[in-house]
This record gives sequence, structure tokens and C-alpha cells, in this order.
Amino acid sequence: MRAIEIIHDEHRSMAAVLHGMLFLIRDIRLRHNPPPFDVLGAMIHYIDAFPERFHHPKEDAYLFKRLVERLPSLAPDVERVASEHRRGAEMIRTLEHALFAYQHGGDAEFAKFAEAAAAYASFHWEHMRFEEDVLIPMARTHLQAQDWYEIDSAFLGHTDPLFGTKAKDDYDALFRRIVTLAPPPIGVGPTR
Repeated sequence: MRAIEIIHDEHRSMAAVLHGMLFLIRDIRLRHNPPPFDVLGAMIHYIDAFPERFHHPKEDAYLFKRLVERLPSLAPDVERVASEHRRGAEMIRTLEHALFAYQHGGDAEFAKFAEAAAAYASFHWEHMRFEEDVLIPMARTHLQAQDWYEIDSAFLGHTDPLFGTKAKDDYDALFRRIVTLAPPPIGVGPTR
């Protein structure tokens, strides 16, 4: 069940980026610090690239697909998660546009950006919670050893050339870039 460990680790990485983004937004609002557009842009890029192009497709194609094969009664829950994956991609587009408007339109656009970030974070945390509280426990209980062999292989990057280890290395590098750019206490970058 290595895939479950990987999913939990990836959820923690996503949560860290979301918490960091909300921390920076709070810092801008309360301390009137200049917006760190480089960090915010890297965070949104990570949120877009990692879960939407790497994490969610593997969940859908391997773990959740197999779960429905073994337990058809979970089809509505799996469809809910797949629908949330699609909705999340749309919400990221809104967040990207809000950051662009804020960066080029100035302080008058800050509230819309902050609202889009808070909405996405809330949505994604609820999404991860549902996966971890409902679907993953069902997978632990109902999937068989052969299922886990195939799912684990996919999550470890061994079976699907679209999601190989190179992609994971790229996302790890992007996460390190965020940590390097972000000011304390989020990262190790310069104090703003």
C-alpha cells in the first residue's frame, strides 16, 4: 500500500503550499507588505501542475478506478471526487487570473485574489479530507494484493510513461523553489 503513503505525502505537500499562500496573503493584508508575486506565482504553478497534472490523474486512473471495480457501490463517491478534480482545475484558472489581475491592476484587485485563494484552499482541503476519510479507508479494506501491486507500481512511476519519475523530480524541484523563495516562516527566502 505504498500508494497510500505517497498520496498522504502529496496531500501534505499541497497543504503546505496552500497554508503558505494564505499566510502570505494574510501578511499582505495585515502588514501591508509588498506582494511577493514570484512566490505566489510559483505556488499557483505548483498547485496547477502537481495535483491537476500528476496527482489526480493517478488517483482516478489507478486507485479509484480499481476501487469501483471491487466495490461498485462507491461509484457515486468516486464520481464526486472525479468531479471535484475537474472543478479544482477550473478554480485554479480563476486563481491564476486573479493573481494576474492583482499583479497588473494593483491593490484594487487584492480582495478578489485573496478570495479566490481562500475559496480554492477551502475546497481542496475538503476534497483531500473526503479522500482520506472515506475512499482511502475503503481501499485499504477492499482492495487485494494484486490491486495494490498495480496501483503502487503506478504511483511509484514504473508503469505509466506520462507520470514517470522525471515528472516527480520536476515537482519536487518546484516545491524546493517555493521554499527557497518564500520568506520565513514559510520558507528560507529573504525576509520581506
